[in-house]
Amino acid sequence: MSAKAKVSTNINIKNRKASYEFEFIDKYICGMVLLGTEIKSIRQGKASLQEGYCYFNKNELYLKGANIAQYDMGTSNNHDPVRERKLLLNKKELNKLLTKSTEKGLTIVPLRIFITSRGFAKLEIALSKGKKIHDKRNSIKDKDVKRDLSRMKY
Repeated sequence: MSAKAKVSTNINIKNRKASYEFEFIDKYICGMVLLGTEIKSIRQGKASLQEGYCYFNKNELYLKGANIAQYDMGTSNNHDPVRERKLLLNKKELNKLLTKSTEKGLTIVPLRIFITSRGFAKLEIALSKGKKIHDKRNSIKDKDVKRDLSRMKY
């Protein structure tokens, strides 16, 4: 056995409300600029993307409103739970997102945070369009039908 601690790669924090509220057009995986106590808190599974959204500031993409809880063992140097976090994408992807997000009704929504096999925290984001009320009803109906079919199989 090695002396190093095992990295937990089964962290998968999802934004469940996003698929109900939005229709996804494109998905991207990006890195995040995090502080030490933030990554430790994510590894404990203490993060929430429910109120989070992405925006551009000086051609750079930022995540705002996502809540990464303070680290339990942190000192007075603990991070602010809802601070803005810079997202890391290629310049080509950033330019594509910037041009498409300026179109009417399109927004960038965080979908999930996960830990890679190398131990890095990644964020999956989606360029999305808001659903209307009838679209939401259709998605609920489809989910109910799938649930009923899965019950009938057994």
